[in-house]
Amino acid sequence: MRCRYKLVVFDMDGVLIDHLSSWTWVHDKMEVNNDEAFELFKEGKISEIEFIRRDIGLWTGKDKDIRISDIVNALQDVPLIGGIQETIAALSHHGIRSVIVSGGIDLAARMIAEEFLFDGYAANSILSNEDGTLTGEGKVNVDLSDKGKVTKEFMMRYGVTKEETAAIGNSYTDVKMLQAAGLAIAFNPIDDEVVRVAHTVIRSGNIADVLDIILEVEDSV
Repeated sequence: MRCRYKLVVFDMDGVLIDHLSSWTWVHDKMEVNNDEAFELFKEGKISEIEFIRRDIGLWTGKDKDIRISDIVNALQDVPLIGGIQETIAALSHHGIRSVIVSGGIDLAARMIAEEFLFDGYAANSILSNEDGTLTGEGKVNVDLSDKGKVTKEFMMRYGVTKEETAAIGNSYTDVKMLQAAGLAIAFNPIDDEVVRVAHTVIRSGNIADVLDIILEVEDSV
């Protein structure tokens, strides 16, 4: 039986991480709030790199000596959605690759990818000095205005087509990622934009529920 899907692309924040985002998790730990910057970014008044810069500035403003190791430690207990291990194991069993494409913090994406054996990940970086202190700058590896670009890069890397790709997201920043895939799943969606482009909507506390649609569709080929 030939599998229809060969690649599944997961958003991280709000999908694999059971929290609004990895950034806001660290904000909560630091007892700071980025609502103002988020609204400016959503309205197109600041760029993504400036958004990241302001997020990091909240941390350095609270603790000028904060280090990258402090961010790693803050992310150690970030809550994860249930069923990740089961999901990735099942996809791997069917010969399907799994990757993370996120505007979240790459430290979190790497931890999740390594723990659950994802095939790859892309997320945004926090830059640090040689002594581990934060520079105050970040690096945009995933353009939130077009996550489809990195999605297509993974598709090219693994030699798969749109029809062989499934994508899972929860917000308006995932729209182009979902549009780049043959199967678009809105998982616990938080806005109408992502629902409109999705082929199916799943509301669940367990990511393994995506397997019902992914494996059911592939078995029907």
